[in-house]
Amino acid sequence: MLDIALYLLAAALMLGGLAGTILPALPGIPMIFGGIWLVAAVDGYRHLGLWWLLGIAALATAGVAIDFVAGALGAKRVGASRRALWGAAIGTVAGMFFGIPGLLLGPFLGALAGELMAGTSVLRSTHVGIGTWTGLLFGTLVKLVVSFVMLGLFALGMLVG
Repeated sequence: MLDIALYLLAAALMLGGLAGTILPALPGIPMIFGGIWLVAAVDGYRHLGLWWLLGIAALATAGVAIDFVAGALGAKRVGASRRALWGAAIGTVAGMFFGIPGLLLGPFLGALAGELMAGTSVLRSTHVGIGTWTGLLFGTLVKLVVSFVMLGLFALGMLVG
């Protein structure tokens, strides 16, 4: 009975994690990994052993890292100043404390403010802010792909393990 409840919790974590790859308020990739790990633990690590979990964890870590730097990379791609890059990074971190609007607007506003502080025009600063948003969109796409690859590896491990 307890096993069934834990499997249901793992499924909820994985489904919630998929939603979190798109909704910035949820830590999608860590939730998916938590669900996978929970299934492995309840299963006694018979199907998903150490190497499966380490491989999936490495993929998850790369996905989270790319997500954190995607906004700054988008700003850099459009030729943002050093201050705009710092602004995008600071805006991303600060945005976490203001829910979904903060997560969506923080990097944009940070890059915009940084570029304005560097002395460029409002039009150029807005261009940099849009580049930051483009980076965030790329980061979301990467998170989505990583999430499905993690779930695919999980399914494969359960089938062949």
